[in-house]
Amino acid sequence: MSEETPTIGVGMLGYAFMGKAHSNAYRTIAHMPGQPPLLPELVTIAGRNVEALTEAARLYGFERAVTDWRELVSDPRIGLFDNSGPNLLHAEPTILAAQAGKHVLCEKPLGLDADDSYEIWQRVAEAGVKHMCGYNNRFVPAIRYARQLLEANDLGEIRHVRARYLQSWGADEGLMTWRFDNAQAGSGALGDLGAHIIDLARYLVGEITTVSALTRTFITERAGHSVDVDDAFEATVEYENGAFGTLEASRLAPGRINSLVLEVNGSKGSFVFNLERLNELQLHMNSSPHKGFQTVLMTEPEHPFLNFWYPPGHTLGWQDSFTHQAHHLLTAIREDGAVGPYGADLEDGYRAAEVCDAIVRSSASGRREEVSYRASEVGSL
Repeated sequence: MSEETPTIGVGMLGYAFMGKAHSNAYRTIAHMPGQPPLLPELVTIAGRNVEALTEAARLYGFERAVTDWRELVSDPRIGLFDNSGPNLLHAEPTILAAQAGKHVLCEKPLGLDADDSYEIWQRVAEAGVKHMCGYNNRFVPAIRYARQLLEANDLGEIRHVRARYLQSWGADEGLMTWRFDNAQAGSGALGDLGAHIIDLARYLVGEITTVSALTRTFITERAGHSVDVDDAFEATVEYENGAFGTLEASRLAPGRINSLVLEVNGSKGSFVFNLERLNELQLHMNSSPHKGFQTVLMTEPEHPFLNFWYPPGHTLGWQDSFTHQAHHLLTAIREDGAVGPYGADLEDGYRAAEVCDAIVRSSASGRREEVSYRASEVGSL
């Protein structure tokens, strides 16, 4: 690695699940082959629990830890603000960091609802910095390969799309976290899990135009606290290109630890992706002499992102998607390029939120609801 590689200081809000994943990605950039676009320097990490925060700073490699995120916003050494904090803390810190001239990466869901998300997108876009929403599954090699198939029209006219995201950890009725509090999370399984499959559906198939949905809270009290977010949802959706299909998510699915499955059916073929087998894409092409699905193993140098890593036949992991995501954002910053369409910017985060809100409206009204997207008042990068 050349000593001339420019550096960028990183300040991070949040030290738990996503903080660990993002920190590891920044540290891995230096070990990728070729010249890194920018070399991240982990400057400061912020959070509330002093003991846990101090330990996170030591483990992740940050120079210091602070309990006031505003110190990250005011620090001139920090050029990239990474918001991996709880949903309630996505808006104000992200906006103020952008207004201070820092590029921003904000975890999903972008805001507590579509109005909150739109405001974040607009204020950050107005600041003129690069912005990304943390939909890391876009950077799984099999998902990018599926996108390439669709861009080449290899599957023909897309007709039917099924996506589900099922987990089981919410079945513990004694568990109470901020994720079960609407004021802090905005929604339950819908924003936590559903936002991921909504983004993938948009990324691969196109805009969602109408939804008919049900949301349900099965466990209404946890550890003496009332629960006011959904445990699960089901939705039938229509797409702008004429396709239709289903979206579903649950945190109460025993045996499903982290099961994200996406199936796209077209006039020329179909594919199935399963996050629990993320190095594989199940692919059927009508032109093939073989009946049924064939397994395409994502380990060849010509497959997306694999040129960064190992010889053929060596698989990658979920963590690598965060490294690819960070590399993509740093490249956009270094080259003054766009984050989209392959990365999710804050407009993508906002648009996913509009679909989530339409699902909530449909469940409340019992009717099919249209999804309306607001245009930017200031433009986006």
